[in-house]
Amino acid sequence: MTPDIQPVRLEVAGVVLEPLVEQHREALRAAGADPAIWAHMPIRAYGEGFDGWFDHALQMNVTGQEAVFTVRLGAAGAPIGSTRYMALAPGHFRAEIGSTWYAPSVWGGVVNPACKFALLRHAFETLGLNRVELKTDNRNLHSQAAIAKLGAQREGVFRQHMLRPDGSFRDTVYFALIASDWPAAKAKLATRLQLSL
Repeated sequence: MTPDIQPVRLEVAGVVLEPLVEQHREALRAAGADPAIWAHMPIRAYGEGFDGWFDHALQMNVTGQEAVFTVRLGAAGAPIGSTRYMALAPGHFRAEIGSTWYAPSVWGGVVNPACKFALLRHAFETLGLNRVELKTDNRNLHSQAAIAKLGAQREGVFRQHMLRPDGSFRDTVYFALIASDWPAAKAKLATRLQLSL
């Protein structure tokens, strides 16, 4: 059966992902206010750019074209960022995890690996996907290292793949995990997050 890729509530290691809704707008505006968040993103969704980003993300959720999540620390915590399943290809059992950003206060901690664990586990174990892709700007070495640390395989570079907000062309580095990669990646991530499986 073709997977139905929708945003649902997920939780790992005290990090909660929930479907993006209008009520998250102002808290996410505050969480995303630092321009450093958007340095390697193809958009500038802070200041005057925030509402355009939020409206588009909400529309993607409403229409089912993407599955967009708000990220919180704890069920009652304020939103600290967003991530999503995108480039949905359920007929091919494939999706991408991307458009991920977090407030700088949680960089380098548990939030990103917990989110990725939750999304990957849901993708492979609940949705039955066979392939999950991740991509990043070739200039973003930190992101490339973080993606590789998840157990994703670097597959190549799409040259001059996107336009950056400054008008320059971005080369995009692609990574992916396939279903057979997941058991080893899951075990490694669980150890990192101190989860018992």
